[in-house]
Amino acid sequence: MTTARHPAQSEGDTNLATRRARWQAAHLDAATRALLERDSAAFLHQSVSTPCLNAIAKAEGIWIEDAAGRRYMDFHGNNVHHLGYAHPRVLAAIRAQLDALSFAPRRYTCEPAVELAEKLAQIAPGGLSKVLFTTGGSDAVEVAIKLARAATGRFKTLSFWDAFHGAGLGASSVGGEALFRSGPIGPLLPGTEHVAPFGCYRCAYGHPVDARGQPDLARCKLACAAMVRYVLEREGDVAAVIAEPARAVPYLPPPGYWQAVREACHAQGTLLIFDEIPTGLGKTGQWFSCNHDAVEPDILVLGKALGGGVLPIAAVIARPELDVAGAYAFGHYTHEKNPVTCRAALETLRMIEDEDLVAHVARVGALALERLHDWRDRYPPVGDVRGRGFLLGIELVTDREAKSPANDAAEAVLYHALSNGLSFKTTMGNVLTLTPPLVTSEAEMMRALDVLEEAIAAVERRERGRG
Repeated sequence: MTTARHPAQSEGDTNLATRRARWQAAHLDAATRALLERDSAAFLHQSVSTPCLNAIAKAEGIWIEDAAGRRYMDFHGNNVHHLGYAHPRVLAAIRAQLDALSFAPRRYTCEPAVELAEKLAQIAPGGLSKVLFTTGGSDAVEVAIKLARAATGRFKTLSFWDAFHGAGLGASSVGGEALFRSGPIGPLLPGTEHVAPFGCYRCAYGHPVDARGQPDLARCKLACAAMVRYVLEREGDVAAVIAEPARAVPYLPPPGYWQAVREACHAQGTLLIFDEIPTGLGKTGQWFSCNHDAVEPDILVLGKALGGGVLPIAAVIARPELDVAGAYAFGHYTHEKNPVTCRAALETLRMIEDEDLVAHVARVGALALERLHDWRDRYPPVGDVRGRGFLLGIELVTDREAKSPANDAAEAVLYHALSNGLSFKTTMGNVLTLTPPLVTSEAEMMRALDVLEEAIAAVERRERGRG
């Protein structure tokens, strides 16, 4: 049986791109090729993960090492590697917990689970203090949706086009990426409304930005936030707004955006759910990216890095007033209070505190962002630079006035950098997105940016030569 490809999976699928195949031909040995063929034969195929790019044999610190012994600074890591890979303290904590208590059956609690819930309540914004654990971020988003429905008696949600909230049916429904919600996947959950997201450089409402990508708020009057208010008022019965407080593309909210949305939610009795799975736990130079905007959600979702880059665990943290449905089961997962995953998460949080990594990220990230802004002045393909902390993005264009996406150039930069030991990802086709571990030193950050700058310069010279 064959299934027709969705347009988003065809020519634009980076896993099937010609440049990717050329890079593999130049860099992979016979043993790696054989393993990739076995992988392709063994796993169900899906866009963005099949076929794989390479095979990894070792991951330690900020480095990954492929089967042929080539090492790469990993500035992607799916945002799970806040402490780098195989951190000795996390591994030691896991080993000790395995010896002490390796599993807790349902109906029983254990010290690590309770301690982790208490710790999350301590660091969470505002009065969020009631916790539920899941085994992954998609599941945590599903729990948040169920909780919002139960607490409000409503079933509708409002979320944003282009957002990603996971691959589960509910998470795909509130998500806004065609790749995860179109074609054979539907029909999706009813009542999942969407509006255009904030994204000042490519404002959906056509408002311009200045040379540093900042909007003229007196002119745009936060039209993106006004649309959220408009929809909430017109619908009148939306249970929750679900959003990434800082989009991992990345895009940062314009000043005042979340305050306006928070007020609109309050006026309509709508809950505000923040998905901090990729951006929380220090990634942006604050414990949570919503801290930058001084806005507290009603429900916050965490995942990815919470397991220390070793084990899968996610969490939902809610206001205590939302603990209203004890007669129903929102999660009830087999590994909900697994002592080993909880211990890994506890050690991760302690490491972030002990090493003062949040402040480190704020300082080094600001230095990196200033250097990236300098590139915009020197390299014509750099149309926009944006970010905060260790969430950084460089958008490449073929024409600054038209903002035409330079997808081919972005792909060329990616593989040029890979050839020189730096791994990151491209998002939206033309955005170079860097999300390094929180433990990345200033020297390592600058070394990575050296590699990236050389790649951008080389591609820019090539394009200029063609012209």
